[in-house]
Amino acid sequence: MVIEELILQSNDQVVVRVTREVLRLFKVRIVAEERARHEAAREKTPFEAPKPEYRSMCISHDVSEGGRVISKIVLKSLDGNEERYVREGCARPDERLGAGIHRLMKHNLYRIFCEELGKKTAPWGIMHGVRPTKIVHRLIDMGLGHDEIIGRLKSDYLVSSERASRITDIAVLQRPFLAQSDERTISIYAGIPFCLSRCLYCSFPANVIPGRGKLEKFFRIWKRDLDAVVAAVRKYHFRVQNIYIGGGTPTSLPDDLFIRMLELIHDAFYSDSVVEFTVEAGRPDSMSQAKIDAMMRMNVTRVSVNPQTMQERTLARIGRSHTPGQIVDMFHALRKAGIPHINMDLIVGLPGETDADIADTMEKILPLGPDDVTLHALALKKGSRLKMHLADYELPDDAMAQRMFDTAMKYVESFGFHPYYLYRQGYMAGSLENVGCCKTGAEGMYNIQIMEEHQTVLGIGAAASSKIVNFRTGRLKSSFNAKDLTTYLADVDTYIAKRDALLEEAYGGEKQL
Repeated sequence: MVIEELILQSNDQVVVRVTREVLRLFKVRIVAEERARHEAAREKTPFEAPKPEYRSMCISHDVSEGGRVISKIVLKSLDGNEERYVREGCARPDERLGAGIHRLMKHNLYRIFCEELGKKTAPWGIMHGVRPTKIVHRLIDMGLGHDEIIGRLKSDYLVSSERASRITDIAVLQRPFLAQSDERTISIYAGIPFCLSRCLYCSFPANVIPGRGKLEKFFRIWKRDLDAVVAAVRKYHFRVQNIYIGGGTPTSLPDDLFIRMLELIHDAFYSDSVVEFTVEAGRPDSMSQAKIDAMMRMNVTRVSVNPQTMQERTLARIGRSHTPGQIVDMFHALRKAGIPHINMDLIVGLPGETDADIADTMEKILPLGPDDVTLHALALKKGSRLKMHLADYELPDDAMAQRMFDTAMKYVESFGFHPYYLYRQGYMAGSLENVGCCKTGAEGMYNIQIMEEHQTVLGIGAAASSKIVNFRTGRLKSSFNAKDLTTYLADVDTYIAKRDALLEEAYGGEKQL
């Protein structure tokens, strides 16, 4: 739908945000805003305005006492005629009033778009957050049963039956894993922000691997960050349950620096309490036998191999310099060495691919025998080359992306995998999700903990974040290290101090164990 002008009869930022979430979901284009962005960017090419279907769209929400919300859309046609649509609903007694009101604003608008304006329903309805399973956990804590929860997701959030069942089953499966953690049980995330090259779709704060001098400087600063986390673990008597080394691509480091980094992490945090030690290995052109041997010596239990696709033409298109055959060789080398669990990540919706391509990729990946396969729906992120040059690439449309995702899910389920964690991002192909699937017994504890925000996670390195749970207040607060490498190196002490302050707020003053 294309409109010339949008009129929102509220300046409240939350109301504006939830309203625009629905407009983005249905891909409503606003000519006046596109023109303003074009002019602000001082583009040299003239602005080519799409032909509007309506002169304006006016959206309002009237809220009455008790949480009743009446939402209205008034569409003014190009010839001046008006179309008026109204939907209303009332917040549930068991939901926080403000949250219920904002949910209903989206709920009402979604119904107007689908029931009156002929838009196709979306798999996730109005559920927009990153972690939809957290809603299910809240409903479980309220005492609702399995079928009641599915019913609530369908009625309150307009989620499809398939997605409602999936996240309910995932949350139920996660409960025993979450129960293994208490307020003193934490995870460690160590970020290594380097890659051998930058992929087309990548928006992560990864840097192409620099020279030796800059790497040595990075590790001098990174070691200071690590030592501060070691001190915090001792001060608050934390038990480290999971260690996760991510990036970037940690294995892009030269062998000696990778081994040094791995030994520092192992010596600082590894103990009998650690149940999972993961390294993201990413791509075969970053791997060596020396690194595999070091991971075995350092008790690494999971390694992520991220082929993204097994289509050679797509690998070249997205900026990868390896072949599908090298991915297979890397997998076999890790398995031969005795790595207990191997994860493999794939992206659904890459440029130029179809459901036939994803089927071929699954047929090449699954017979290898991975323990865990994560299906990522392509997300168009700011800062990625793909986003900046979108017109140069042919992406699957939403219907094709959804078919591709369904094809991939059917394959993993046919090989005995089940979903165990799930999260969503903005601007995902087909309004889909990222879902981790594994064989029974191969569930990734860190993946569950980080997605459900159930325990404190302390982050080390550029772009790492620390998520600190205050069990006394039930709230989570985060501190973020700079994504920019130069800023992180210059200001590391500032980030250490912010993390320490949040830890003291959450854990200080308690009786030490």
